[in-house]
Amino acid sequence: MAINADKPHLWKGDIAASVDLFNDWFLRFAPDVFRKTRKKTTVQVEAALLATRDLRDIGASSLKNTPAVLPILRMSTAPPLARDRLVGLAGVNKSLVSRLEAGLLPTRMAVATLDEQLARISAIITRLLDEDVFPWLAGGAKPKSHERTRAATIVADRLCGAVSDPIVRNAQEQRQLALLERELTQRGYRRARDLAGRLFTDMQPGTFAFRLNIVVGTDRKVNIPVDVVIQPKRPQPGGFPILLEAKSAGDFTNTNKRRKEEATKIHQLRATYGPQVQLVLFLCGYFDSGYLGYSAAEGLDWIWEHRLADLDSLGL
Repeated sequence: MAINADKPHLWKGDIAASVDLFNDWFLRFAPDVFRKTRKKTTVQVEAALLATRDLRDIGASSLKNTPAVLPILRMSTAPPLARDRLVGLAGVNKSLVSRLEAGLLPTRMAVATLDEQLARISAIITRLLDEDVFPWLAGGAKPKSHERTRAATIVADRLCGAVSDPIVRNAQEQRQLALLERELTQRGYRRARDLAGRLFTDMQPGTFAFRLNIVVGTDRKVNIPVDVVIQPKRPQPGGFPILLEAKSAGDFTNTNKRRKEEATKIHQLRATYGPQVQLVLFLCGYFDSGYLGYSAAEGLDWIWEHRLADLDSLGL
């Protein structure tokens, strides 16, 4: 039985209620989430400044020793450099920059080539360092503690600003999962344990799990992550648990850009396990009628966060 996919007459009101719910959460909690992340990032930036002798040592050897400082260095220039911009200006391998930012060094690159490319990166960053943020560089003096902290805060703000949407999205997703856990617990469900190496169909009735990898594919098997897997107290025919994807969005544009992700996931699941598999979206935020219509056409249904009673339709 469909939950909301077959009720387009309700979509307009639900979209408005969902937008209001997301906006209310954003105004009350997002600033605090952002500030906490910026505070943590400021500590990381200060550590990077100390590791590079307050940006006086960012040569090839320094990048080798602490490759993960590269994102911080990119945000220390005027103007701050996007990853691809640095690659273009320095004329280096993009995969090298990606590995450095993951805290790794390339394993197959010749030492001489690595040193040369690291030197190019260092030269570009050194040339573009923002002396308004790091005034001690012009005079050669060692910065005072408060100067270093001020500079670290500015760089941390730039770093967090560059990834502000993911920060908010991750916080919202954690909130959604916590809400679902409370709701399921109140309904008498418990967290599943010891699922490693077992099929998701082996879950005990009345249990649920978060972030479970499910194997799909026949010739080429891959794992796809599912946010919430729930085995009803009375399992469905075939024993398939209910699969939920927690989705939130702060604007309409990004949801329509990403709407194929869930469609691909349900197609992979049904191609592997059959049409009985049920993937339901758990929505909060900016999901317009275009997104909903596309999802319904692809065989997806959804539950709105502002109407948790719809979980009853899943037999929970």
